Amino acid sequence: MGIRFRSRLMAFCCFGWAAAGLLGPALACAELPVRLERLTVDAQPHVTLLTLALSGPTAVHIFRLHAPERLVLDLPDTHRAAALPSPPAGSMVLRVRTGYPEPRQLRVVLELSRAVAFHSGHCVGPGACLLRIALGDRGALDAADAPAPAAATAAAALSPAATPTPAAAVAPVRAPVRIHAAAHAPPPGERSVIVAVDAGHGGMDPGATGAAGTREKDVTLAIARALAARIDAVPGMRAVLTRDGDRFVPLRNRMERAAAAHADMFVSIHADAIRDREVSGASVYILSDRGASSEAARMLADQENAADLKGGISLSDQSPDLRPLLLSLSQSASISASGEAADRVLGALDGVGAVRRREVQQAAFVVLKSPDIPSLLVETAYISNPEEERLLRTPAHQQQLAGAVFSGIERYFQDNPPEGSQFAHSHQRDARAEVARNTP
Repeated sequence: MGIRFRSRLMAFCCFGWAAAGLLGPALACAELPVRLERLTVDAQPHVTLLTLALSGPTAVHIFRLHAPERLVLDLPDTHRAAALPSPPAGSMVLRVRTGYPEPRQLRVVLELSRAVAFHSGHCVGPGACLLRIALGDRGALDAADAPAPAAATAAAALSPAATPTPAAAVAPVRAPVRIHAAAHAPPPGERSVIVAVDAGHGGMDPGATGAAGTREKDVTLAIARALAARIDAVPGMRAVLTRDGDRFVPLRNRMERAAAAHADMFVSIHADAIRDREVSGASVYILSDRGASSEAARMLADQENAADLKGGISLSDQSPDLRPLLLSLSQSASISASGEAADRVLGALDGVGAVRRREVQQAAFVVLKSPDIPSLLVETAYISNPEEERLLRTPAHQQQLAGAVFSGIERYFQDNPPEGSQFAHSHQRDARAEVARNTP
C-alpha cells in the first residue's frame, strides 16, 4: 500500500470516526500534528488558571456558552494525549470534558460555576508551547501577566526523558498569575461593545481566485485580523473572530459563534468576483426581506430551537401564536440597524477607493440571517479585477479597507450605543454635560 494512499485512507477513517462520534485520543488519528500533552486547572484567590501544554502552536478559538455557563476551546489539527483533570476545590471550573465536533478539531469544554470573564495568552512556536487562560470576574480580570516560556523550555517540560530542572527555570505550569486592569478597561458595570468579525471562506473553501493567484480566503483573513486589531485598540470595544486561521467554518456556525459571544454586530468580509474583469468597486449588503422570511420560517418550524432573542426571550418558551410576532419584531429591528451601520461603512469605503454600488444592497446571504444581531457583508473589492487584485494583496491597502470598515462601525455605535455599554455611558455623560452648558 503506497504512502499517499495510506495517508488518504487514514484521513478518510478519521473523518468517518469523528462523524460517528467514535474518535478517541488513542486512535491512529494521532497523525494530527499537534498533541495536547497536559491540561491542568489551578484555583487561586479570585482567579482560576487553566494551562494547556501543547506539542506545537495552533490557532485556538475560544467562546462562551450560557445556561449552563461554559467556556469552549476549539483547537484545530489537535488530538488529546493527556488525562483530564479533576478541578480542585474553589475552582470556577466544575468539570473538564473534550470531544471532536469536526474531524480534525479537538474541543475542550469547561463547565463553570458561574459567568466569568476570561483572558487568554498566546501559544507561540514553532516548538512546544504553553497556553494559559485566566478566569475571573470582569473588572478584576483584563489581562494575565503569566509570562509564556520559551519554546525550548516548554519542549523540555513536555519531554518524559528530560532531566529534572529547577522549578524557577522551567516556569512551572502552576505559576502565580498577577491580575491587573488594562489601560482602557471599562469601569465596573460598563461592558464592551462586541463585534463579530467574519473572514469569508477558509480551509477547503478558497473563495474566488484572481488571475494572479490571489485567494479570497487569504485576503479576507488579513483584512479581518486588521479590523479586529483596530476594534480591540478602542476603549469599550472588543472583537471576536469567527476564524483566526485557514480553516473551514460552516456558514451557520459563524452565526452561532457570534451569538455565543453575545455580539452587538456581525461583519463578514469578502472580495467579489465576476467574469467581466473591468468591473471594480466595493459593495455592502444586509439581509433582504425575502431572506428574513425564509429564516423566520426555518426557525419557527424548528420546535427544538433554543436560541434566545435580545432580552432573553426564547421562542421555544413562547406560545405558537406569539412566536411569529416576536421574531418579526426582532428581525425588523435587526435589519433596520443593519442598514444604518451599512450606510456608514459604505460611506467610509467611498473614501478608500471605488464603490461599485452607492446604495446598500440586500440579499439572502446565510451569514446575515441572525434574527437579533445587526449583520452586514462587505465586498471589499473585485478580486477578478487585475488592479484591485494587486491592491488586495498589499498590507497597506488591507489596512486601509479595515480602517474604513472600522470607522463606519465606530460611528454607528457612537450614534446608537448599546444599553449598558461604555459607549452608552459616555453618550449619557456627554448629554448631561451639554445640558449643563446650556442651562443658565
